[in-house]
Amino acid sequence: MGVLLCMDKGELIPHLFRTEYRKIVSVLCKHFGFGQMELAEDIASDTFLAAAQTWPMKGIPDQPTAWLYNVAKNKAKNHLQRDHIYSKKIFPEIKNIPVAASEAELDLSPQNINDSQLQMMFAICHPSIPPEAQIGLSLRILCGFGIEEIADAFLTNKETINKRLFRAKEKLREEKIEIALPPLPEIEKRLETALRTIYLLFSEGYYSESNNKTIRKELCIEAMRLCNMLVENTCTNKPEANALLSLMCFQSSRFDARIDKKGELILYEEQDRSLWSAELISTGGYFLRCASVGDSLSKYHLEAMIAFWNTQQEDTKEKWENILQLYNRLLQIEYSPIAALNRTYALSKANTKQEAITEAEKLKLETNHFYYALLGELYTDTDSATAKQHFQKALSLAKTHADKQAMQKKISKF
Repeated sequence: MGVLLCMDKGELIPHLFRTEYRKIVSVLCKHFGFGQMELAEDIASDTFLAAAQTWPMKGIPDQPTAWLYNVAKNKAKNHLQRDHIYSKKIFPEIKNIPVAASEAELDLSPQNINDSQLQMMFAICHPSIPPEAQIGLSLRILCGFGIEEIADAFLTNKETINKRLFRAKEKLREEKIEIALPPLPEIEKRLETALRTIYLLFSEGYYSESNNKTIRKELCIEAMRLCNMLVENTCTNKPEANALLSLMCFQSSRFDARIDKKGELILYEEQDRSLWSAELISTGGYFLRCASVGDSLSKYHLEAMIAFWNTQQEDTKEKWENILQLYNRLLQIEYSPIAALNRTYALSKANTKQEAITEAEKLKLETNHFYYALLGELYTDTDSATAKQHFQKALSLAKTHADKQAMQKKISKF
């Protein structure tokens, strides 16, 4: 509470919007159902509008969060009472319209807030909702992101995001999807979808083409928060969830070392390793140990172990041989061109650059700038002309300012 009261007035409401909007919306949606999701969002938005109008005149309340919750409760109750009165006037012949709904108290207890957010996550991650829409809804409802922020994250415009969210909400209503944890036998199947959404959300931040560094970092933080909710619930605390959280901790530990003060990308070998977060590396190790129970081995386990080895500062042969073997197993479980490309880098470190060149050129990822950037690295020191050509091709395909700057630096060395 002291931290909130020490905040500047101009910072407090945006901060509370980020942390509390999602909680209020999740509880309201659970209370009203997906059929009235817009109503839930309107009540939550009106609550913060009331704060913005009242606090500058009357001062910030001693307990700002409690104030918001109380206003949200009253607004929800007033709506239900108006709805009840309206129904009696329109249908006077119905004598026994229940009043319980209008008198129901909105439960904004910590337990119900956590339960509602977790249940909402499983509803949003229903298989009938397209992956991009799952991420968009997660950002809006579970993370409190504004439409402009979501548009920035996806490098698109507000109109596109609004249409995407509208279609997703319609699908939730059409399918009559409940805001609840699925039955126990279905949890693991649905958990896979939830983990994939969180994984994509994190990737959208970590590998984002947006030049907004703040948004990129917050996407990663929100993905970790959602995954932590799964780990903290006994029904969803599965090895795969712990493995994904471990992976995100390891990856995030190098976040500040990947981008310089100008927003330019710093390649792995050139990173200032003193900027790697020892705390996040340690936390990643803890969750990796938690994931090492039972006999399941998911792609998240393998990627977390690769990320673990990448946090080891010494470039030993053992490190790269382990990474290479992990990539081999990962490609057997779930093949992806990017994983295959990353494997060739590990191959160059564990064996020889020539062997890696042979394997990389087989991939023929001719529309991917990382493909040419890697080939440029592999040809450096052996064929400068070819290396430069590859870096120039990578530059022509790069989409972000950071990637272009990184390639220009490489080219300038020839």
